[in-house]
Amino acid sequence: MKRTFAAAAGIAATAAIVLAGCSGGTESTDPDGPITLTLSGWSLDTTPEFQALADAFTEQNPDVTVELVGYDPVEYNTLLTADLAARSGPDIITQKEVKFVSTFQEGGQLLDVSDVELPDGIGGASSYEIDGASYAVPYRQDSWVLFYNKDLFDAAGVEQPDGSWTWDDYEEAAAALTTDASKGAYQHTWQSVVQGFANAQTGADILDGDYEHFAPYYERVQAMEEAGSEVAFNTATANQLTYQGEFGTQKAAMLPMGTWYVATLIAQQASGEANDFEWGIAPIPQEDASTAGLENEPVTFGDPTGFGINAGIDENKVEAAKAFLEFAASEEAAQVLAGIGITPALLNEAVVETYFSVDGAPGDDLSKFAFAEHETLPENPTSSRTAAIQGILADMHTAILSGSSSVDDAIAEAQDRVASEVGTD
Repeated sequence: MKRTFAAAAGIAATAAIVLAGCSGGTESTDPDGPITLTLSGWSLDTTPEFQALADAFTEQNPDVTVELVGYDPVEYNTLLTADLAARSGPDIITQKEVKFVSTFQEGGQLLDVSDVELPDGIGGASSYEIDGASYAVPYRQDSWVLFYNKDLFDAAGVEQPDGSWTWDDYEEAAAALTTDASKGAYQHTWQSVVQGFANAQTGADILDGDYEHFAPYYERVQAMEEAGSEVAFNTATANQLTYQGEFGTQKAAMLPMGTWYVATLIAQQASGEANDFEWGIAPIPQEDASTAGLENEPVTFGDPTGFGINAGIDENKVEAAKAFLEFAASEEAAQVLAGIGITPALLNEAVVETYFSVDGAPGDDLSKFAFAEHETLPENPTSSRTAAIQGILADMHTAILSGSSSVDDAIAEAQDRVASEVGTD
């Protein structure tokens, strides 16, 4: 058999590292016969990117079939870890959350994929580097932007975002947009919506155990809740509000959210689940004017999504698996993802053009600028301590916004807990 492996013809199968304690879950393959790779994913019926990439790769490499293995999205890491421990894990492991990469790597469950060639300009690759080696490659890189309802802005007589906003401008606009029928903004209940921006825009590192930089960001949220320009955290939590419902049914004029929502909003407007209104995306508001404006590079946050290889994979599959990883990071794969409204890790002018050619996507220049031009810093530093620290910071987030603790007291408690329970750099 002559294998194609068009994306990575030069990668040798001898690079495999097979660890006895890791999972393979598949029988040995005939090195001269067809190959089947298994790939983990979640919500397969509503997350088309996995099948789209699998199909595109198989079209190039007809002797390789990529089969999807679906997991519950909420329990993804737990269930995947159990399968790996039982040696029944998939060949290619989708890295859903960066904060668990170190866990898989330290458990000897990820193959070193440093020899997989990545294109220049791809985002998020550093999130998968540990001690100078790479254990996954990014295929997707969402960044947080500001969604806004153009119709509600026009109805309120409020000037639409122009790319120069700071958080003070955002807070002022939210107050002006608030009516009896809708709030000026909706902030979802996740800790990311506060802490992600605070970390990225102040240059803070959660691993160092100092969290004073969170204070003004939480104080702004509290002020907006008290002013009534956004739904209170307790109300959103008690009523299990969704950001799709709040923005999509025009209950809020603005929404800070990741670029993944573009594809969802397009689909929901097409199906009638969301209202029909004109919308766009703008750069997320900035800490100060130094990074605001179209002449600057706005700072935001977002983690990549990537593919790693099970360290227990059959050695005859390694070449094909690495070829899939290289393809997933390529411009061709980026075009596939952009064509279905998914934000690829590789962005260039052609990919951006494809992304905004999707029916229902906004076509204005500011939306294209917000999508393509930004410095995206990781939400989760690659460290074995990240998951534990984020759990403590989640408790802090809830304590502050539920009103059970003051900002200062909650921050102090989080700092004490990280120091005693996790340790700091």
